[in-house]
Amino acid sequence: MPSVTHDDAPLLADLLPWSVAPPRLGRGWPTGPDPASLKARWDALLKAEGPDREALFEPTRSRTLRSAVGQLPGQTGGTEKLARAAGPCAEPVRVLHAPFDEHWLIPDHRLIDTARPELWRVADEHQVFVAETAGGPGPMLIATPLLPLLRPGRVRPLYRRPGGVEPNLAPGLPEYLGERLGRSVTPSDVLAWTLTAVRPDLAVPLTDDPGLWARGTELGHRLLWLMRRDGDRPKLPGGRRPYVRAPLPSRPLGLHYDRDEETLHLDEGRISPVPPEAWDFEVNGVRVLEEWFTVRTAEPEPGTLSAIRPATWPQTWTSELLELITILALTAEVTQRQAELTVTARITATDLRKAGVFPVPEAARRPASVLDHHEEGPEGQLGLL
Repeated sequence: MPSVTHDDAPLLADLLPWSVAPPRLGRGWPTGPDPASLKARWDALLKAEGPDREALFEPTRSRTLRSAVGQLPGQTGGTEKLARAAGPCAEPVRVLHAPFDEHWLIPDHRLIDTARPELWRVADEHQVFVAETAGGPGPMLIATPLLPLLRPGRVRPLYRRPGGVEPNLAPGLPEYLGERLGRSVTPSDVLAWTLTAVRPDLAVPLTDDPGLWARGTELGHRLLWLMRRDGDRPKLPGGRRPYVRAPLPSRPLGLHYDRDEETLHLDEGRISPVPPEAWDFEVNGVRVLEEWFTVRTAEPEPGTLSAIRPATWPQTWTSELLELITILALTAEVTQRQAELTVTARITATDLRKAGVFPVPEAARRPASVLDHHEEGPEGQLGLL
């Protein structure tokens, strides 16, 4: 990542002004890497009664079996109090549980302490959420089409409304950049540049050099493609792909890496080739592959809903692991090329103030005020935003 300098570079908080704290679940069992397990957990909760249901739910100050909350925007979870709920489980949705680790979540407002409905309202196939990491080695920002659960950093949607409408950018920013660069600048271009140029202090130096802008946005769009996992499954340089060389056991317990052979061992199971760049890839000082494996194999507390999980290692996890290895190796290649770019702020925060782009209006730091749909409130009442 670019180093911190004092060159009046604008801040991420001003370039993408609307931000929201990430959702806070309050309990771990409504999310996990296997959607069938989540439905089984829900069924187990509803089969329990009285104090047993209360204990399984794991109540907090924010959520108990008697909490009255509305439906999550765009979801089908019930709104009757959980103490007497009897309906089916809401269909699990894909979320970003940790950097580069996609899980499933029961999208039921009654199960989530702080759901951030404003994020759910703008989540669709056009949206890109930009999540701040906690710092340390690795990317400062993660871009994802999925609702991110990463803590503690802020979440910045690229668009303020569904359908890719109303970019969450300082008003006038793309037009001003386009004038300085002599080319059209899209919201996606601004995001791509931001992913490339952001510094550890979350300042984003901007350039008016068309060549540097082209190189930076090319790398940023490549990162977007990898982080969003759009299109065909990516390949390693030379067309290589990691494969299972020796079958994985039904429940692997250990993980280690052979750097000389570029092989990942899951007990007696073997996957290769696994480039060192994939194994070494860290976010917030945590090795992504190790954390991904640990989340799926750590022993949960007996008697809890989290203890309901696959009895054996699912084939889908193997497929996800093979793809993750490739994505991490290719992301490491892009971030290395980003580090080689020399970026200084040739378009400064002072320039943006003179152009009238800064200061950002307070309204741009708040969510869009009205969306054109109804939402069900507590106990089935109709809510209108």
